[in-house]
Amino acid sequence: MLTKSQPDEIQSFLTDASYMQGGHADQVVFPETPEEVAEILALAAREKTPVTVSGAGTGTVGGRVPFGGIVLATDKLNRIRSIVHEDHGGLAVAEPGVVLRELQRAVESEGLLYPPDPTERGCFLGGTVATNASGARTFKYGPTRNYVQRLKIALAAGNVIDLRRGELRADGSGQIRIPVSSGRAIEASLPSYHVPHVRKHASGYYVTPEMDVLDLFIGSEGTLGVITEIEVRLLPKPEGLLSGVIFFTSEESLLGFVRDARQRSLRLRQDGSARVGIDARAIEFFDSESLNFLRQKYSTVPAAAVGAIFFEQETTTTTEDELMSQWLSLLESHQALGEESWFATNEPDQAKLREFRHALPVVMNEWFARHNQRKVSTDMSVPDEAFPAMLRFYQETLRASDLRYTIFGHIGDNHVHVNILPRDDEEGARAREIYVSFLKRAAAVGGTLSAEHGIGKLKRDYLHLFYTERQLRQMAELKHAFDPAGILGRGTIFSETYLSNLGA
Repeated sequence: MLTKSQPDEIQSFLTDASYMQGGHADQVVFPETPEEVAEILALAAREKTPVTVSGAGTGTVGGRVPFGGIVLATDKLNRIRSIVHEDHGGLAVAEPGVVLRELQRAVESEGLLYPPDPTERGCFLGGTVATNASGARTFKYGPTRNYVQRLKIALAAGNVIDLRRGELRADGSGQIRIPVSSGRAIEASLPSYHVPHVRKHASGYYVTPEMDVLDLFIGSEGTLGVITEIEVRLLPKPEGLLSGVIFFTSEESLLGFVRDARQRSLRLRQDGSARVGIDARAIEFFDSESLNFLRQKYSTVPAAAVGAIFFEQETTTTTEDELMSQWLSLLESHQALGEESWFATNEPDQAKLREFRHALPVVMNEWFARHNQRKVSTDMSVPDEAFPAMLRFYQETLRASDLRYTIFGHIGDNHVHVNILPRDDEEGARAREIYVSFLKRAAAVGGTLSAEHGIGKLKRDYLHLFYTERQLRQMAELKHAFDPAGILGRGTIFSETYLSNLGA
């Protein structure tokens, strides 16, 4: 098994896209089989050596940044085991180090679709499961959880379990029991909370009444076990796609357009009818400040536009014209800049629109480099009824602050990213104060701390705003049941101090 320990060899494994500083480890190990993963964990548990699981390093909350011990890199667990067709779709089996982009290409070459689409498709499949990743298409298809059918997991003590959806459930009192080797079993109590009523949630352990035990590991951020094999459900690949970037001169008109597109999409799905109608798979928002940044690279953004919506809808040759007509009618009824908006029905043009959608983070990163500052960015989502007031709270607070900012993202799921852009240290301190006020408001209306990025190490200290002390203790006790030596993901979700004070 490959092992690296020289500083210059392991440096790239000591950070991730959070740019969290201070990461250090004794060595990085590269297992190639589930058995090797289990051996590493068994030895680490005996010696109480911390183990940090490493994916592609695309995470934004510091989950893979180690503070001691060893890094277990999944890079060599990178095989797509199988892609098979079934009625109404198919199944793929792959290892955690498979790059999501490569899995999606392989699946699409078979006429199939794997829907989860986080913005960074250079991530590893295992990382997407560990964070229950989502993206623009989540508005129609839901997050990663909806597609995971089976996981092979190496537990902290070195046991390997193979969980298939539907095989094990929590009982009515919230107890779970997972058989391991030699007649033994792991028994644990689920925390007493319920997940919030939001469309996207990646904050702490997933808990629902009589839940499927498989779901406990999805979104657990490498703190309960190491995923070594993944089976996911696939859908038929859509025949065609209509996409557009719609510009508006009034934010009120834009929000009315979103409301109607969203309601029509959800109503069509609930009806289950075969009629042709608006059914967006993505509805994405760009505020006026976002457009100001994008104009640096896209001079064709209309000067009068104060906001934009990116949308996608799947089509067939028989529905494409009718759907285009319905979308044009909808944007006309909400006074959009129809003549200056952009549409695409072929792959080259759609790629250009997706490039526009993904350009904003690149432009903002250039800003941060010039000002030697880090962005302060939100990832909260809130219930449907709370979103309009939450968006107003964001805007009114930021306009009064005299700080630069952008608001963009997954408005169809009531989940937008607020990025505050400080120009110096004083503005950075004010930005962080505003961020905390946003968290408190999200908690007050039943929202979630993280909709898609996870908690990692950067957001763990804010969990107390969303969970009671008793609930946090129950989460820590659940981790202890699976990882009694406390080796996995130290500092992720829980600080080491918090766990040690609990004796967990």
